[in-house]
Amino acid sequence: MIYFNKPPIGKKSLEYMEEAIKNNKICGDGLITKEVSKWFEDRNETAKVLLTTSCTHALELGALLMDIKEGDEVIMPSYTFVSTANPFILRGATVVFVDIDPKTMNIDADLIEGAITEKTRAITPVHYAGVSCDMSKIMDIAKRHNLIVIEDAAQGFMSTYKGIQLGTIGNFGAYSFHETKNYSMGEGGLLYIKDQENVERAEIIREKGTDRSKFSRGQVDKYTWRDIGSSYLPSELNVAYLKGQLDEAEEINNIRLNIWSRYYEGLKELVGSGKIGLPHIPENCIHNAHMFYIKTKNIQERQELISFLSEDEIQTAFHYIPLHSSPAGIKFGRFHGENKYTSKESERLLRLPLHMHLSDEDVIFIIKKIKSFYLGKSLELSSGRKKTA
Repeated sequence: MIYFNKPPIGKKSLEYMEEAIKNNKICGDGLITKEVSKWFEDRNETAKVLLTTSCTHALELGALLMDIKEGDEVIMPSYTFVSTANPFILRGATVVFVDIDPKTMNIDADLIEGAITEKTRAITPVHYAGVSCDMSKIMDIAKRHNLIVIEDAAQGFMSTYKGIQLGTIGNFGAYSFHETKNYSMGEGGLLYIKDQENVERAEIIREKGTDRSKFSRGQVDKYTWRDIGSSYLPSELNVAYLKGQLDEAEEINNIRLNIWSRYYEGLKELVGSGKIGLPHIPENCIHNAHMFYIKTKNIQERQELISFLSEDEIQTAFHYIPLHSSPAGIKFGRFHGENKYTSKESERLLRLPLHMHLSDEDVIFIIKKIKSFYLGKSLELSSGRKKTA
């Protein structure tokens, strides 16, 4: 079986987990969490990094810091996971979906300004597949309209835009360390906070609304309830598992980029013959090979290819059902403008296996089978035979 995903693990991940246990501190904000937080802070110009139990919770923390209220509107793409929308809906906001750029599957920055109303508070760009949105344009729009930008960079760690790490360009940025991501805590996330003025309140909200973080640093002699909050601290064991991968962050990134490049080089002849579409990496973007996808002619062909590859035990997966078409999306949001690409392109996209445990032989085999599928379709068409379901 060639699995679609296998969670990453660092050479020293288990050793660090054992260290956490020996430290007699496996709940949140122990020594290892502090080390890992500093690791991220040192890589980027940002006021604070707070590790969380998930990217969902990082975005929820961001929504609370933004003081999103009932009646507010937040602009985002429909082609994303529910975690992009839920934090704002929980605060009573309406999510406003706009169409995507079919080249990148990211929000079309040229359509954002037309969706702004007097109720708009924020823009949430989603960096799909670790490829940056047009952040120069988005930040310009936000500045001119006095809007907050919170980047959903769940898939974006190790990716950059004009040399700047994704997630650190807007006012806030969230990462995911779910087991399906390039670097994993099993379940986990992170919130980048750009401005120092938001740091103290962020720590309070993250610690159930208390000033416990100040207490642990000896800044107050007792801690008390100060604000609304929740429990967003990850376990030291989860963070220790991640730390082992951060030791090898560049190595893991290079392994994935090598697999991505092999796919691209091996399949690009099918693009030339008009059989499939491949990912597009815009100028000024360096991606992290979070995923490799192809685009089939339509949803029927995609299903045929999934079935064909599964016969050789190759696991593949399509991705999001656009949020605006879901019952909750209809209830809590609206689509602004024309849905020209979101639905159509989502039905064409098929993700191939990509993880650090994938061998060269596996990649070569997958490429061979995809080519075989399209050769068979060409032969069917040239012989005039009717395709079977």
